[in-house]
Amino acid sequence: MAQLKSKELIRRAVSGAFVVTAILLGIWYGGWLWVSVVYSFSMISLYEFYKIVSTQTRLSRGVGYITAILVLTSTVEGLHPISISLTLALSAFIILMIEIIRRQFQGVSYAILNVGGTLSGILYVIIPWCFMLLLRKFPAGSLLLISLFCCTWGCDVTSYLIGSRWGHNKLCSRISPNKTFEGFAGGFAGSILTAGILVFALNQGISPILWIGIVCGTLGQMGDLAESLLKREAGVKDSGNIIPGHGGALDRFDSILINGLFTYVLCIVLYP
Repeated sequence: MAQLKSKELIRRAVSGAFVVTAILLGIWYGGWLWVSVVYSFSMISLYEFYKIVSTQTRLSRGVGYITAILVLTSTVEGLHPISISLTLALSAFIILMIEIIRRQFQGVSYAILNVGGTLSGILYVIIPWCFMLLLRKFPAGSLLLISLFCCTWGCDVTSYLIGSRWGHNKLCSRISPNKTFEGFAGGFAGSILTAGILVFALNQGISPILWIGIVCGTLGQMGDLAESLLKREAGVKDSGNIIPGHGGALDRFDSILINGLFTYVLCIVLYP
């Protein structure tokens, strides 16, 4: 048993190190390397999201994937924001056309759930990654993104360690039975501690890194619960198994999605 646990720990460490290295190298070098990292993880996460939602309804996945690529590309190329709105609107009508044909020839349709399920994947998964593409273009973009990911990881690690050791008071027992208030507090402290270490190590001013630490220590944990809610309704344990020992990409980046969104909002305020 101990040997099996040791092998599992090694497997988790190796796969986790690969993900961390890919993210940090992408952020550091920027350009098409960061774009490639974002495209890869966001599209894999979208695939996993659709797999979860498809347990409840029929989805037009092909339309969703094409829409995702167009939205990401519009962000990379710096096209007018209206192009993204236009892409989403067109996708909704294309899905409705598909459901009209399905209803006519099969006598059944899933228009409401199909439109909602397909486009919610773009809003939930792809748009936050688009904001992380935009964050890299800020004057201190690499620093902002490194702070975002490191504070999120610091929150995840300390939340798990504190919660598993001292957690007794359930946070959301009907969604994620293992989440506790003690773990939540530990995660918040871990995020703030990580922010402090970054400020000291990188010789940076406290703001905006401290604010990013606060965002990641609070909202990030809500993002984790949000994905747990989706899996709970679908009756699945993990979103996938692409990262050995960790589950799916969506499992690993659920907190990053909401953190990236609100960090972008924060940076708009700090860098008008």
